[in-house]
Amino acid sequence: MKSFESFLAPQLKAFIAYRQYLGYAHKTVLSHLKTFDRYLRKHKVQGASQLLQPAFFIEFRKHLQIESGSINSLFYTLQAFFQFLVRKELYPTNPVQDIPPLPEKAFIPFVFSPEQINQLVDAVCKRIRKCRKHFFKDLSEYLAILFLARCGMRIKEPLRLRPNHYRAGEKTIYIEKTKFKKDRLIPVPKAVAEEIENYLSVRNTLRAEDQNPYLLAGFNHGRLSDNRVRFVFHQAVKSIGIHQPRRIIGTTTFASPTPHSLRHSFAVNTLKSVKERGISPDSALPVLAVYMGHSEYKHTIKYLKIVDAQHRRQWADFAGSHDEDL
Repeated sequence: MKSFESFLAPQLKAFIAYRQYLGYAHKTVLSHLKTFDRYLRKHKVQGASQLLQPAFFIEFRKHLQIESGSINSLFYTLQAFFQFLVRKELYPTNPVQDIPPLPEKAFIPFVFSPEQINQLVDAVCKRIRKCRKHFFKDLSEYLAILFLARCGMRIKEPLRLRPNHYRAGEKTIYIEKTKFKKDRLIPVPKAVAEEIENYLSVRNTLRAEDQNPYLLAGFNHGRLSDNRVRFVFHQAVKSIGIHQPRRIIGTTTFASPTPHSLRHSFAVNTLKSVKERGISPDSALPVLAVYMGHSEYKHTIKYLKIVDAQHRRQWADFAGSHDEDL
């Protein structure tokens, strides 16, 4: 990790170490603090006295060429950092605590309909090359996309699976080291279990001597690359004709399809299916939260607010047709 270089470098390092000690992920926080550190160096800030006024941070905020939501996230990190300094009695007050967040654009993720998911999975399946050189690798990529689409996994999760994580007798998958540092055991749909067992059979036939420790084997005894899975995903999206760029209409951002859209779609379509069976989606939230590996229900509740694929498309079309009035 490259060191901080501003006059606050020791305190910034101590804050990162403190968060690591508590078990928090630090990748995003580190990125935020490095941005702040570069600004301090660029403007040759040499002492704490210059950082005691909120005006300094408001000026810093004006220089950030990122969206409002990302700016607010960075400032939440700064609030936590300076509160850490206050507790250590290095600062008398937190100069960032009273700076209000910027208004954020509404963000509408892309949502696949069940029919579009079927088309996407079929498109990935059809691109599997039948030659010995490429067949197994293409099959691994197909299975990775299948896990995202049918099990709502995050893109890193299927790539980290080991062969023993699939329990054939139970038709379950054990997922370790998720985003929130929680392990979970999930049942997989029967069709997915059949695909896994077919894949393992192919692996035993074509790669009987393979010592690759990962379930979805990549090259050189390593795992599949998430960049490769993203490439396969976007090629499939284009092939079924639903590729669309990210759009900002008025105060609303409509996201383009990404691999993570499959996770969103899994949750939204699951809750929609529950509702269509006459059951309150609220009652399904505890189960869905555990299945998706959320640390708190609040991360799952957001899917109740996301419209399904049809309503999202209608909303985007309506907003686009009235864009000049917004």
